[in-house]
Amino acid sequence: MEVFYPILIAILAILIIIFLYYVPFLLWISAQVSGVYISLIQLFLMRIRKVPPHRIVACMIEAHKAGLSDVRRDGLEAHYLAGGHIERVVHALVSANKANIDLSFQMATAIDLAGRDVFEAVQMSVNPKVIDTPPVAAVAKDGIQLVAKARVTVRANIKQLVGGAGEDTILARVGEGIVSSIGSAMTHKQVLENPDSISKLVLSKGLDAGTAFEILSIDIADIDVGKNIGAQLQMDQSNADKNIAQAKAEERRAMAVALEQEMRAKEQEMRAYVVEAEAEVPKAMAEAFRNGNLGIMDYYRMKNMQADTDMRDAIAHPTKSSDKKN
Repeated sequence: MEVFYPILIAILAILIIIFLYYVPFLLWISAQVSGVYISLIQLFLMRIRKVPPHRIVACMIEAHKAGLSDVRRDGLEAHYLAGGHIERVVHALVSANKANIDLSFQMATAIDLAGRDVFEAVQMSVNPKVIDTPPVAAVAKDGIQLVAKARVTVRANIKQLVGGAGEDTILARVGEGIVSSIGSAMTHKQVLENPDSISKLVLSKGLDAGTAFEILSIDIADIDVGKNIGAQLQMDQSNADKNIAQAKAEERRAMAVALEQEMRAKEQEMRAYVVEAEAEVPKAMAEAFRNGNLGIMDYYRMKNMQADTDMRDAIAHPTKSSDKKN
C-alpha cells in the first residue's frame, strides 16, 4: 500500500497536467475576469486545432480593453492558421483606433498577409517618414550638369498598402521628376537660384499615385555643380569629325597612290611595247633592203630626218639630252 500511493499520486498529477494543458482553466478565468467571454470547450478545441489559446485570449483581451468590437475569436484563429501575426494586427488596430485612423480588421489582416508590417504602417501614418534620395545627376539646357539630393516626406496610405508600390518606386519617380525639372531649365543658374522650383514641379506631378505612400513634401537638400557636359560633348563630336576627316583623307591618299602605281605600271608596259617595236625596225629595214623596197637614198633621208628631230628635241629639252649623254 505504501508503494501504491506514490504511484497513484504521480498518475493523478500527470492527469491534472494533461487536463490543464488541454483545458486551460486558469486562462479561462483570466479571460472571464477581463470581460472576454469564451467557453472552456473553445479553449480545448483550440488545442486540438493546433492554435495557442493564450495568444488568442491575450489578443482578445487587448482588443476588448481598447473597445474594438470587430476583433473576434474566429477571425484571430483564421488569421493565425493562415500564417499571419495576430499580435501585430491587434497592436495596429489599437493604434489606429487611438489615432482616429479608419482601419478595419479585414483590412489589417489583408495587409499583414500581403507581407507588410501593418503596425509599422499605422505608426508611419501618425509619424511621417523621411526618405533620402540618392544623388541624382541631370543636365540643364546650357550643358551644365547638376547633382541634386532630395528628402521626401511620406506617410503610409492604409488603403493602398495592399497592391501598392513601395519606397523604391517613390525614389525612382522622384529621381525622374528631378531630372525632368533640371533638364527643362534654360540655364543651371536658374536652378541654383530657385531650388524650390524643382520640388514644386515634382510635387505637382502626383508621383504617389498607385503607391502605398502619400507624399507630403519634397525638399531639395543639396545641389552641386558637376561637369560641363555640353562642352565635353562638343569636344567628343569634334574629335569624331576629325577622325572621320582623317580617315577620308587617308582613303583618298591611298586611292591616289594606287592610281599612280597603276599609271606607272601602264607606262612601263607601254615602254616595253615601244622598245619591242623599235627592236623590230632594223629587221624590217633589212628585209626592205633585200626585197628592193627601200633604197640607200631613202635610208639617208630617214637618218637625216631622225638627226634633225634629235637636234630639235635637244634644243627644246636640254636636261633630257644631258641625261641621255650621261
